[in-house]
Amino acid sequence: MEVKEEKAGLRVPFIAGNWKMNKTIAEAKKLAAEITKSAFNLEGAEIVLCPPFTALYEVAKTIEGSSIQLGAQDIFWENGGAFTGEISGSLLRDVGCQYVIVGHSERRQIIGENDWIINRKVKAALRNQLLPILCLGETLEERQKGLTLTRIKAQLDEALKDVNQDDVSKIIIAYEPVWAIGTGVNATPAQAQEAHHYIRMLLAEKYGQELAACAIILYGGSVKPENASSLAKEADVDGFLVGGASLDHVSFVKIIEKMIEVKGK
Repeated sequence: MEVKEEKAGLRVPFIAGNWKMNKTIAEAKKLAAEITKSAFNLEGAEIVLCPPFTALYEVAKTIEGSSIQLGAQDIFWENGGAFTGEISGSLLRDVGCQYVIVGHSERRQIIGENDWIINRKVKAALRNQLLPILCLGETLEERQKGLTLTRIKAQLDEALKDVNQDDVSKIIIAYEPVWAIGTGVNATPAQAQEAHHYIRMLLAEKYGQELAACAIILYGGSVKPENASSLAKEADVDGFLVGGASLDHVSFVKIIEKMIEVKGK
């Protein structure tokens, strides 16, 4: 099934920086301030910073008044209660978050989150007016066995189970090949495009052409200034979920600039 692209112009370039378990509060404030200063000259893109929980409040204050938005790296599926070490959507909203990453490969591979957990977290985010950045992707073993598309479909189906069409339209999807995260090896533009187009096709089949054409699909897997332009040139790559390169404001801003240069109107 081919997805008609007449709505593609509505997809604003989207770049999220996932700082992972890095940056003290002071370091996070400094990095956020540096990015914010540069962002005044960067029009035509949605920029989201996802610092560790400890720095969310101070980063929120640092970016206040700018076009940059705040995201969290994870969420628990309950609204509150005796869940030591977890954080709820209401707490994330209270600190100023608009977005939350759900199902990152490191949560899946290291922490052991399964599709059932990720589905509950997607629903919790939406219930708390947070926009999920839903991560999907295959391991090296799955790619070598030719299971990339099969795994993507299974993850997407399970993550969106019992989520209504209106809520699905609010979700940002990030394709992150597990074998390319933190390894310095990235998918080729053609590999990224194949996965992104397949995700868009799945959305079209289940939720209709209009939703699929407007859906924002990010690439996340060792994105750097050196490969940002070539990846951005692919029709179904709408932005990036940036890991290591987002910890340096010069690199992160260069990635944003390259995305705007390729996709900007």
